[in-house]
Amino acid sequence: MNVNEYIKKDAVELADLIKRKEISPTELIDLSEQRLNEVGADLNPVASSRLEKAKHEANELTKFSRPLSGVPFYLKGISQGIKGEPLEGGAKLLEGVVASETSHFSKGMLDSGLLCLGHSTTPEFALKNITEAENFGPTHNPWNKMYSPGGSSGGAAALVASGVVPVSGASDGGGSIRIPASFTSLVGLKPTRGRTAVGPGVGRQWHGAAIDFALTKSVRDSARLLDNLQVVQETAAFQTPLYPYSYEIEIERNFDKKLHIGFTTESPVGTHVTNEAKEAVLKVVKWFETEGHHVTETDNGIDGKEMMRNYYLMNSGEVSATIAGIEGQMKKEITEKDLEIEAWLLNLAGKSVSAAEFSLSLASWDTAAEKMSKFHETYDLYITPAAASTAPKVGELTHTQTEAESLREKIVIATPEEQQEIIYEMFLPSLTYTPFTQLANLTGQPAISVPTHLAKNGLPIGVQIMARKGADHQLLKIARQLEKSPLWVGVNELLS
Repeated sequence: MNVNEYIKKDAVELADLIKRKEISPTELIDLSEQRLNEVGADLNPVASSRLEKAKHEANELTKFSRPLSGVPFYLKGISQGIKGEPLEGGAKLLEGVVASETSHFSKGMLDSGLLCLGHSTTPEFALKNITEAENFGPTHNPWNKMYSPGGSSGGAAALVASGVVPVSGASDGGGSIRIPASFTSLVGLKPTRGRTAVGPGVGRQWHGAAIDFALTKSVRDSARLLDNLQVVQETAAFQTPLYPYSYEIEIERNFDKKLHIGFTTESPVGTHVTNEAKEAVLKVVKWFETEGHHVTETDNGIDGKEMMRNYYLMNSGEVSATIAGIEGQMKKEITEKDLEIEAWLLNLAGKSVSAAEFSLSLASWDTAAEKMSKFHETYDLYITPAAASTAPKVGELTHTQTEAESLREKIVIATPEEQQEIIYEMFLPSLTYTPFTQLANLTGQPAISVPTHLAKNGLPIGVQIMARKGADHQLLKIARQLEKSPLWVGVNELLS
């Protein structure tokens, strides 16, 4: 196999080739390394490498009975640690930090047979929808290097979309799997809250908003991974019953009945949605109708602006708690020089949030979840754009020094209420690009971005599909049907 053949294959096909002894894990790692050497300098997707260790692990493999034995992959450079390996979370403050233990999620990926080549880039503390950390520099989109692959799993997206690896670990706390999937033409599934492992040492991530999974080239890769990563974890704060069947088998079956599907192309926060994003949704809607499903344009009844304010309030509290924890470990005070502007402002605002405000904010998530549960009594699926536009240019959403200084000055003299408004305004340019994904994080529902549209500027834009809690199989099944349709614009369009 040469590198041009390698970059077009998904993880399932590579695992099958290994099992049939038509190629070895060591050869696959060599091909991955060759591809990274071809594109890495242009894309900047890798935060840390463990290539030599992976080659040693590949040489030690003698049995290939695991679902993805010998297939190379990367983990995300935050929350997906391997003991003794760098885990800097995109933060200059954490430069040189290594993981003290292997995360349960990482162990699940490794137990499926995957070989870890390193960790991908992420923005500082995974707080942005672009991947432009000061300590790593910007990560670029394989479709066009002038543009971002998104974030916070932007490094993972760049690695998969460029063909360095077929799958890469990712996480999603506000769209960080679905946003880069949309911007790079990948399959981006955010599973149901509690579906995959957390910890050790924590029972929740961002109070259940964040969940670990992966970015993949194909629906069957996502299905096979979910078959092997789903878990009921006794120590976790949130749990969902195991799906009793095989996702990988289920995606090849037809639905027992025609679906009732709701859709919208309107931004939940009243911001602009491009015609390309709307066209992407309407193409999928038309296809659903031709397949005999019942499709209705509808509103979910949730106040999107209020939802986002509560989301940012949670971010404020979480970042402030994170910084307090780091100060305790490092035994030093963290100053504004140690953090990028987003983390610093969230840290300050979080110190002004009362316990009552935080509790009320989380209660609003439950109200939204209840509304969506009732929504899904009528509609099996809910379709929106995955993003309001194709990817932003590199640097477009990064604050200039002048902007950052102005924000620092404003937030110091602001009241707690004004601080939250400053946070909202700070993130508004980014939110304008990606206003659709956060809802599923707050409600805990599964959602997926599917690559079905290529815009006139040559960049992809995805369509998001949501389902009720626990119905990950429905999303994977409908995504598989779209994958077999003429609408699919998979990443192999770029790699051909």
